[in-house]
Amino acid sequence: MPELCTISNTSPLLYLHLVKQLHLLPRLYGTVFVPPAVVSELQAGAEHGVDVPKPEILPWLHVMPLASTASIPMVMDLGRGEAEVIALGLENPDSRLILDDTLGRRIARLQNLQFTGTVGVIVKAKQSGLVAAVLPIIVALREAGLWLSDEVVTEVLLQAGEK
Repeated sequence: MPELCTISNTSPLLYLHLVKQLHLLPRLYGTVFVPPAVVSELQAGAEHGVDVPKPEILPWLHVMPLASTASIPMVMDLGRGEAEVIALGLENPDSRLILDDTLGRRIARLQNLQFTGTVGVIVKAKQSGLVAAVLPIIVALREAGLWLSDEVVTEVLLQAGEK
């Protein structure tokens, strides 16, 4: 059973859903929490015709409201989802964040929060024997629109023992 509370932002849920790997989250982390802003972002995507996961039908995904808005980072270019994920991380010190946004990750690092991203989930799934190879999923993530530099892909393939 996972020892940390796992809190996800919108993009990992979206991209894992798009590449048919969303099932990895509960297998790796058990229950996954999202702040209200992530649910709102997913609903907004659905309203615009984007194929998004539906939080209400995922038994392992739970909305965790913020205890206080005071912990939300007030950073101009940080999206509401990322800000609320970081705030929940600050409110729950024994947590792991899943977020891809560069600025969000930088703020999480400055706050000494533990985090991973969509690709980190895939690497952990390979290390746990849940997926046979990382490369085909990386290709699918790129095709789905997740921007990954060639350097990141090379590093990920090295971590996964595929290069």
